[in-house]
Amino acid sequence: MEELMEILEDVCPDVDFESETSLMDDKVLSSFDVISIVSEINETFGVRLTPAEIIPANFNSVDAIWDMICKLKGDKA
Repeated sequence: MEELMEILEDVCPDVDFESETSLMDDKVLSSFDVISIVSEINETFGVRLTPAEIIPANFNSVDAIWDMICKLKGDKA
């Protein structure tokens, strides 16, 4: 989770990811932010996100993003 937080803070340093739970619903993240985050997740965690995973529900909070990564890696969240 620490690596994920570093990625998110690098992409959007002004966002409080620890408390925000509507990153997509409230348009806190732009589509460019999501593309950057997806690219970093792919590289850092060795997973490949498909268009099926790149949906608002998977990017609304840090926990949602982390759960998605864990599922892709076959880990338990």
